Amino acid sequence: MSKPVVLIAENLSPATIEALGPDFETRSCNGADRAELLSAITDVDAILVRSATQVDAEAIAAAKKLKVVARAGVGLDNVDVAAATKAGVMVVNAPTSNVISAAELTMTHILASARNFGEGHVTLRNGEWKRSKLNGVELYEKTLGIIGLGRIGGLVAERAKAFGMRLVGYDPYITQARAAQMGVEVMSLDDLLAQSDFITVHMPKTPETLGMLGKEAFAKAKKGVRIINVARGGIVDEAALAEAVSAGIVDGAGIDVWSQEPPEHGPLMELPTVNVTPHLGASTVEAQEKAGVSVAKSVRLALAGDLVPDAVNVSGGAIHEDVRPGIPLAERLGRVANALAGEPVTHFRFEVRGEIADKDVSVLQLSGLKGLFKDVVSTPVSYVNAPILAEERGVTTELFTSPVLESFRNQTTVVVTTTSGRQVRVSGTVTGPKLVQKLTEVDGYELEIELAEHLLVFKYEDRPGIIGQFGQALGRGGINIAGMQVSRGEGTGEALSVMAVDSEVTQEVVTALAGAVDASQFTAVNLTED
Repeated sequence: MSKPVVLIAENLSPATIEALGPDFETRSCNGADRAELLSAITDVDAILVRSATQVDAEAIAAAKKLKVVARAGVGLDNVDVAAATKAGVMVVNAPTSNVISAAELTMTHILASARNFGEGHVTLRNGEWKRSKLNGVELYEKTLGIIGLGRIGGLVAERAKAFGMRLVGYDPYITQARAAQMGVEVMSLDDLLAQSDFITVHMPKTPETLGMLGKEAFAKAKKGVRIINVARGGIVDEAALAEAVSAGIVDGAGIDVWSQEPPEHGPLMELPTVNVTPHLGASTVEAQEKAGVSVAKSVRLALAGDLVPDAVNVSGGAIHEDVRPGIPLAERLGRVANALAGEPVTHFRFEVRGEIADKDVSVLQLSGLKGLFKDVVSTPVSYVNAPILAEERGVTTELFTSPVLESFRNQTTVVVTTTSGRQVRVSGTVTGPKLVQKLTEVDGYELEIELAEHLLVFKYEDRPGIIGQFGQALGRGGINIAGMQVSRGEGTGEALSVMAVDSEVTQEVVTALAGAVDASQFTAVNLTED
């Protein structure tokens, strides 16, 4: 019997090859050479890449036997996860491999900015002695604003504390108790901007965070602030940052990630107080070795048919065939619950009812928990780090199963409790030969609507004319309604509408629509993949 073939498309550490072991045939190619990649990938079972190889829909279509794409790193910008999922190809990465390296690079940029390291280096290299003009500042007793208090943000806080810095933070999804454990004072973004001497970003790149540190934010910032971004390109508006530095609002910056990579040589590159690096967050020997070994182990598990904790799209492994279709549904329910909660979660309850309740459904709970954090943290969430994220953020979890169910063969439910004590409950099921995912309940309101990528959820006083107002408002915004369900609350006088729409709805349209119908609750839920 021939061995499974693993294609190594980029330079990886010797430890990566050792971790694969002797049970595989390994081949190598230059993944950055498009023609060479498409030729080499045709008959392989797995491919290992870093960042230079584009594993897009064309490459996946060319790989007739491909089962696993393994990215030896954190990000997945060069892997078309949606195309892989459609083709039944598992995608794995190494979600925790670079956290220490990223935190240390953050501290490097903070220190370099504080002491004018970049300008001092360049001017001395050019034969200039600018010692008297390069007065820096100490970190001691300065305020560090940390935007995003996940794993990397927490490591930065730990290190900054050793320098005697005051730590303040903004993170809509962290509890006060968890922040207090980290020694961070949680506050609004505006307050953080006004008080911070240094600001470092550790948020995911989402429509809400894109450009969050831009012209408006810099206008609210403390004069002389220094901005650090090693998280995701685009969270800091590069043009606005250049203007703020030139205007003397921002004293300096350290930028490692870019809205376009490689970046164009724009105004930001010319400013002497802005230190720039070419996306070096994971560029350490240790991080690369951890990433390579991690994904090699995942490839071994996947090709052996075992559970793959670091899979980002398909869990794989020894999961009952009746349970497996519920995995993507559970993740989406977690994302819906998070969106409807709108504030930090303290408790996560996952319920499974119906025919699969007597099977091992722990993977469904993990998938739901994965969905809860997917739109919250800056690093990719997997089956292995989702429980760690819950523990770090003070979220307790429980699993409930029952074979008793009347309406459907199976139903899964996510119940979250927020810091204010509010409970959010969402249920769903998978139906028919095409395994259609449906939303079947929101906060006790029963319904049955396809779990589309873009949903609008409104709760309002039940009265005539509301549906017409929905249609008119969305029509003015150019939004097409694909489906709609209205559920009435028994004895409450209220109704809940869930609309599936064809495209993402801006917050301005949602707010205007909510005002038009005097909604007591309104949320836009975006379930698209990165």
